[in-house]
Amino acid sequence: MNAQAEQENELAELIIETLNLEDVRAEEIQPDDLLFGDGLGLDSIDALELVLAISQKYGVQLKADDEYSRDAFATLRSLNLFVQKHRT
Repeated sequence: MNAQAEQENELAELIIETLNLEDVRAEEIQPDDLLFGDGLGLDSIDALELVLAISQKYGVQLKADDEYSRDAFATLRSLNLFVQKHRT
């Protein structure tokens, strides 16, 4: 079990708020847990909502058909690294 960095926790809170995940607390999302499928269980609609929220909050542009964007959504940690690298 890896502890979240402060930025990962902030991103976890954004995920929870954006997707109305009422039964999940930010600190419960482990940095290396999968966000989709057997992990947090997100789907493609959730991804679209997150892309919009991340764009609005951090100024980061993600595209669904971009290989790097798909890789970024693998885990909380990979998403955070992508956001921190590309934020404006």
